[in-house]
Amino acid sequence: MSLMPLMLKSLVRLLLPLVSQPAASVTTLLYYSDLLPRNLNLERLVRGELLHPENHLFHFLVNIMRCFW
Repeated sequence: MSLMPLMLKSLVRLLLPLVSQPAASVTTLLYYSDLLPRNLNLERLVRGELLHPENHLFHFLVNIMRCFW
């Protein structure tokens, strides 16, 4: 039961930016997965608040994408 509130909060932290700013969120996900080149034009779209330490699902997605692509 103690993991449910943790994952629910993480899910909300992941879905809110994906719904409100989908291009910036996907760019951030791809950028930190090392699937986009490091360039100044793309860095303007990268959202730093998605890297919050409690955003476990975002970190999980980044690590999955690093492993398989």
